[in-house]
Amino acid sequence: VQLQASGGGLAQAGGHLTLSCAYSGFILDYYAIGWFRQAPGKEREWVSCIVFSDNTIRYADSMKGRFTISRDNAKNTVSLQMNDLKPEDTAVYYCAANSADPGFCPYQYNYWGRGTQVTVSS
Repeated sequence: VQLQASGGGLAQAGGHLTLSCAYSGFILDYYAIGWFRQAPGKEREWVSCIVFSDNTIRYADSMKGRFTISRDNAKNTVSLQMNDLKPEDTAVYYCAANSADPGFCPYQYNYWGRGTQVTVSS
């Protein structure tokens, strides 16, 4: 299983960025992909997930209404569209994968990609 996050960069508060997670090496129907982030000096935080078998989607409360996760099967990517960005969204964003039952985001993730830096200026 291989994952690679990309699309990070610098944005102004209120702006938007779209991250992409390119994946390979696993059977789609049995897996989920999640997005996480880690800000300097803080613990890693779960952001969102999508379960491939039934397209179950979940978001952390602070991201609801601002972030949208989606998948593109043709490109083998999962995207995270981030709108109305806030300075507190500044972090390294990671995508991760693990096997998952329909309807449930994994409690843990065994496969991780390199992160991509998102910096939001005020």
